Amino acid sequence: QFYRRWAPSAYIAALAALVIVLGVGVEKNGARSWLDLPGLPSFQPSELLKFIVPMLAAWYLSSRPMPPNFRNLLWAGLITLVPAVLIVLQNDTGTALMVTMSGVFVVLLAGLRWRVVFAGGLAAVIASPLWYFFLAQPHQKNRILTFFDPYRDPTGAGYNIIQSQIAIGSGGLYGKGYGNGAQSHLDFIPESNTDFILAVLAEEFGLLGVLLLIALYLFVLARGAVIALNAQDMFGRLLAGSLTLTFFLYLFVNMAMVTGLLPVIGLPLPLISRGGTAVATLFIGFGLLMSIQTHGIGQASR
Repeated sequence: QFYRRWAPSAYIAALAALVIVLGVGVEKNGARSWLDLPGLPSFQPSELLKFIVPMLAAWYLSSRPMPPNFRNLLWAGLITLVPAVLIVLQNDTGTALMVTMSGVFVVLLAGLRWRVVFAGGLAAVIASPLWYFFLAQPHQKNRILTFFDPYRDPTGAGYNIIQSQIAIGSGGLYGKGYGNGAQSHLDFIPESNTDFILAVLAEEFGLLGVLLLIALYLFVLARGAVIALNAQDMFGRLLAGSLTLTFFLYLFVNMAMVTGLLPVIGLPLPLISRGGTAVATLFIGFGLLMSIQTHGIGQASR
C-alpha cells in the first residue's frame, strides 16, 4: 500500500531528476547520465526508473479492467516511453532498453492478448533494419556493424568482443583456476570488473563455473516467479512479475553481449559486476519482491 500510494510522486520526482541530468549531468563512458552534486555521492537517476516505471504502470493498470483496452495501453505506453526518451537523450541506450522493457513486462502480465503481442513482435522485427538509420551517435551505428563483423575493426570497436571471446574459449571446460586468467590479469579485457566480468569468470572457472552461476541465477528467478504468482493483489503480482522478468533480461542481455550474440550496449551482470547506483537499485528491486512476499503471507494468514 505504501509503494502504491507513492508511485505517482516517485515517478514525477524521477522525471525531474532526468531533466536535471540533461542540464547539469556529468558524462562518463560516453553517457551524460550522472549527477554529481556537492555533498552527495555521484549517482545515476536513470537507474531508479527500472523499478519506478513498473511500479507506476502496475499502479495504473491494477485498478482497471483486465485485459487492458487500447486507452489504458496508450497511457501505460506513455508512462514507459517518456522516461525512456529522456534516458536516450542522455546517450544511455542500455538503461533506456531496460526501463522500456520493465514497463512492457507489466503490460504483458496484465493480460495483453497474444495476437497483439505477436503482431507487435512481428512489426518490431520487420522494422528493425530501420532502427539503424535513426541512431544519432556514430558509435551506436558502429556497435551494430561490429556485432555482425567484429574483425572489421579489431583494435577499435571490435576489440572488446574479440578479447572476450578469446577469454571464454581459453577457459575450456574447467578453467585456468582462480587468479590465473591471462586475458583479464594482463588487461586485455576492457571493463573486466563490470560489463565483461563474465569473460573473466569463464576463463578462470570454465564452462562448469558459468553453468553453476546460471543455476544460481535460475534459483533467484524461480523464487521471484513464485512470489509473483502468490501475490495477494494485482498490483503486487504485476510489480513482482515485472521485476523478475527485468532481472532475467539483464542476465540474458549481458551474457549474450559478452559472448557475441547481441551488440555491446553496456549492461552489468547482476550481483557480480562492480557498480554503485546499479547495485543499489538491484537490491531495492529485491527488497520490493521481499515486501510483496512478506505482506502477502500476512494477508493470507489473516
